[in-house]
Amino acid sequence: MEVLMKRGYVIWMTGLSGSGKTTIANGLKNKFFEEGRVSIVLDGDITRGGLNKDLGLSLEDRFENIRRASEVAKILIDQGIIVICSFITPTNKIRDLIKSILKDDVVNVFINTSIELCKKRDPKGLYKKVESGEIKNFTGIDSPFEIPKNADIEIKTDNFSIVYCVNHTYTNIKRIKD
Repeated sequence: MEVLMKRGYVIWMTGLSGSGKTTIANGLKNKFFEEGRVSIVLDGDITRGGLNKDLGLSLEDRFENIRRASEVAKILIDQGIIVICSFITPTNKIRDLIKSILKDDVVNVFINTSIELCKKRDPKGLYKKVESGEIKNFTGIDSPFEIPKNADIEIKTDNFSIVYCVNHTYTNIKRIKD
């Protein structure tokens, strides 16, 4: 693949399941497309279906899941691609790993959504499965989710429309990276 004119970078979306990470990521992808930039969304569900299908939900497996995704993102940004990662990324230790791999090529975005709203949205029916006991080690319920210490951008989706969240995130990313 020919290297693109501008250097790529990573936008790392962190938040609970159902917080709106992937929806915002796809909105950002559309904004970059309109601008003429090449971008890709790496989503936790997609990588766990292929690249990381051998991993479970233990903290050790979550760490490895993020390590692998960070290494893939690093390869893509070297080709000039903007990589929008949508992963729960539950602990500050795991977020520090991302920073150690991607250095200054990452913008950390915390999608701050209340657990109540995430449960209400429950687009994949996961919270219902947690309540019925089908799923264990679920982030925010019986597995920890630490509030990010060093987010570059924080979006509170409880208070704003998806259009506002995408536009606000995009504007702030452009301020940081361009």
